[in-house]
Amino acid sequence: MTSTRIRMGVAALVVTLGLAACGGDDSADDTKTDDDAGATDESNVDDEVTISVSNLPPATEEGDRQAFLARVDEFETAYPHITIEPSEYEWDVTTFAAQLAGGTLPTTFQFPFTDGGSLIARGQVADITDEVRQLPYADDVNPSVLEVAQDDTGSIFGVPIAAYGIGLHYNRELFAEAGLDPDQPPTTWDEVREYARTIAEETGQAGYAQMTQNNTGGWMLTTLTYSLGGRMQEGAGDDVTVTVDNPATARGLEMLKTMRWDDQSMGDNILFDWGTINQAFAAGQIGMYMGGSDVYNSLVTENNIDPDSYGLTVLPLNGADAGVLGGGTIVGVRPDASAAERAAAVAWIDFYYMAKLTDEDAAVADAQTLADSGAPVGTPALPVFDADQLARSDAWVADYVNVPLEQMRFFKDNILDQPLVPEPPVRGQELYAELDAVVQAVLTDKNADIAQLLANADANVTALVESN
Repeated sequence: MTSTRIRMGVAALVVTLGLAACGGDDSADDTKTDDDAGATDESNVDDEVTISVSNLPPATEEGDRQAFLARVDEFETAYPHITIEPSEYEWDVTTFAAQLAGGTLPTTFQFPFTDGGSLIARGQVADITDEVRQLPYADDVNPSVLEVAQDDTGSIFGVPIAAYGIGLHYNRELFAEAGLDPDQPPTTWDEVREYARTIAEETGQAGYAQMTQNNTGGWMLTTLTYSLGGRMQEGAGDDVTVTVDNPATARGLEMLKTMRWDDQSMGDNILFDWGTINQAFAAGQIGMYMGGSDVYNSLVTENNIDPDSYGLTVLPLNGADAGVLGGGTIVGVRPDASAAERAAAVAWIDFYYMAKLTDEDAAVADAQTLADSGAPVGTPALPVFDADQLARSDAWVADYVNVPLEQMRFFKDNILDQPLVPEPPVRGQELYAELDAVVQAVLTDKNADIAQLLANADANVTALVESN
């Protein structure tokens, strides 16, 4: 799952935060000929080429939209032989195949880390190894991050552009109204429960809410499971065992059940997905909820949140194997793209997504454009390269930060010390869909049999994985 726009997962960010980026395999460039050089240069692109690119913000997000279009103009000035056609397309696993078959998919498109393996296996994304290997920083991307966009041979089918960790978002105004200190957010799940009950009793709003629909229920249940030391799957590759029915998941569901029915701290509306829970939170109807660390961007651009009311901290971790679910975004290219379109597409990916992470001038230009349009700058992120590079890029744009960073410091100061755990590697989205029903059952039926629900879900997901 992703957090802002796409819901996505990570395939090995555990290593990203603790290791410096390792050098790649130089042999990939040794086979190049003079004709292969400069994949993103004019010499390897037709005289004129047009590509479409995804994730143009909608007209309702005017600041972000204008910032995006301004970058398109800058790109076309730098690459006058390339025409960019922006598209509002956003990843939707249920319509992707039909749009690809119907020819309506943009040339470049974003997709979740969790879906990278299946897209590659089905031939639904282009091999852009040659183009990516010629980028000056190709060997600096942490191999464990790049792996999410590679097949078993090491060929590259996309570029990881962003990473996030799940955090605990909280409403500082509801905290204060309930007599809680907004500068002392909860650090244990027992405290989350206690704070939620206090908020509900003192303000009449839901003290805590949980996503439950459109795969987000399973996504957040997996997040809760990780924070309690459990896992939904064990192993990797062809050797994966489903472990949905585990003690940590059962504990997490028991906690939610108690909060919903005994504490009555979750309110009456439990049918939330990513968009609706953000909307309710921004409206001051929710005290706390789990979500990606970059959600603040959407809370501003889509939900008009009052910045003074916002707080972000790390999730409580309980147990030796406890960790934080991490995710990220990949940008890929249509599988039927021509050589010229692939080269132009990677030039766009380099210019729009990656340059601001690797080049100070590009980072400043991007931040200035966003700030001038009123879009958020400075929301906490996790490193695509390594922690040092993230610190450098943060320093480059410090003068343009317009988010309440002090209110996010509990997350920013502590997330790099928390172990990040990848999302379930096989049939992750289907697993989430299966678990949606489990979470909904627990929150709508106070007599729900958690043990039976988990046993059934485990059997169903096991069948899916074994058919993979």
